[in-house]
Amino acid sequence: MTLSGCPHLHKLKSDKGTDCYKILYACFISCKTADARRRKAKHSVCHTCRVYDLRLHACISCVYFGCYQDSHIQSHAVANEHWLAVDLTYGMINCFACGDYVYDKEVDKIAKKLGNRSSTPVVLNQFAIWQPNHRELDLLRRNVKRRRVEETSTIVQALIHTPVLRDYFLADRHVCQMVKDGNEQCLVCELSNIFQEFYSGISSTYIPYRLLHLVWTSARHLAGYEQQDAHEFLIAALDLLHRHCIAGPNGRSGSSPHNCQCIIDQIFTGGLQSDVTCQMCNNVSTTIDPIWDISLDLGPGLYNGTPPPVPPVTGYSNSPGNYDPTSLLDCLKRFTKPEHLGSLAKIKCSSCGCYQESTKQLTMKKLPIVACFHLKRFEHSTGYHKKISTYMSFPEELDMTPFMSSSKPTTNDINGTTKGLSCKNKYSLFAVVNHSGTIECGHYTCYIRQHKNQWFKCDDHLITRALPQEVLNSEGYLLFYHKQILEYE
Repeated sequence: MTLSGCPHLHKLKSDKGTDCYKILYACFISCKTADARRRKAKHSVCHTCRVYDLRLHACISCVYFGCYQDSHIQSHAVANEHWLAVDLTYGMINCFACGDYVYDKEVDKIAKKLGNRSSTPVVLNQFAIWQPNHRELDLLRRNVKRRRVEETSTIVQALIHTPVLRDYFLADRHVCQMVKDGNEQCLVCELSNIFQEFYSGISSTYIPYRLLHLVWTSARHLAGYEQQDAHEFLIAALDLLHRHCIAGPNGRSGSSPHNCQCIIDQIFTGGLQSDVTCQMCNNVSTTIDPIWDISLDLGPGLYNGTPPPVPPVTGYSNSPGNYDPTSLLDCLKRFTKPEHLGSLAKIKCSSCGCYQESTKQLTMKKLPIVACFHLKRFEHSTGYHKKISTYMSFPEELDMTPFMSSSKPTTNDINGTTKGLSCKNKYSLFAVVNHSGTIECGHYTCYIRQHKNQWFKCDDHLITRALPQEVLNSEGYLLFYHKQILEYE
């Protein structure tokens, strides 16, 4: 979000005033009358592809409407040098020459006066738009190409609504070793402050810029700002939180999550077992590695585009149509399916004493309290990059028993339903991070659950209510599940 230093907006206001913005806001955003709502419904389509899009933008300089997702509004801006457009959902102005949304006090007053921004969102204890101080403004001026990072707020929302993590910080159980050692740069302390502020009951907003700064200074590779950075930010944040934590009395902290008893690893670390079986003597070589998430391929030959109607039950049904249904259970089934490594990947068998062909199977040896699934929607190969918009269903409740090392699942073990779930390994969905748009130009949002069947959509600083089916129909990128029953040793 760029503050009101946009020369293009200043020039527009000086040449034409703000009447064009007022008209667009009154007719297509505020829409207080029935006639205005009918007009909006009739005309709110992209003038290029004739498709209604949730991120439709209206050019301020002419009467062109264009969709953001397929870059038609961007193409119009470049071709005509009409750099300013209004987001018809929220009324915010985007400057395509500056490459960012623009905040302007005069424009904001118009929006508040017309009465749409304050009435639509359902406000929780939300995060504010960052208002930089003088030092930060100087940094922004010297780094004009830097973009805002939307993945930060989505990941922070998921972390703040993680029940066990919430209970830990609200109980004030964090004892900072770094501060004792004279280091003030502790990410765990900053996250603790965010929890305290968020759940304080005070309606004022909180700006988590210190958390972003701490992650950036420790994980400089995130400065690239590619669209898939929500997953990278999550892993970098968990790694940094782990390194900044002090271990429990019977554990240890350090650079490795092996056997660590810090709160981050108690919640997020699982054990992934890899079994390599010799095809000659059936000798099995087993290794177990700690993981913070499971990255899943979406599979080939799947439907791309608008998702078909989804059955109101978890899993999927083999309904006819021009797509192959897929689900999170399908992806987990493929992930844990034995794989023949082939003749080009022979492994030296400890029993045979020579190189033999083998099979490899991945299963879960230890389940984490919070299971995070990363759906690999961004494909990168030599000179080729694309986003996979495959629709994939995911359940509100998930049983991980068939994917455990002790279960050794077969095809018949996974039927895509939640009947007869094992209580011990049963999970509930509590957060979903979504990415809309393309790999070059996209937008992050997050669904979070406060109570059973009470969901909210977090879209930057706007928070609105959401239906459970809306969550399940969304284009999931990161899925967060919480164990329903916790076992204490």
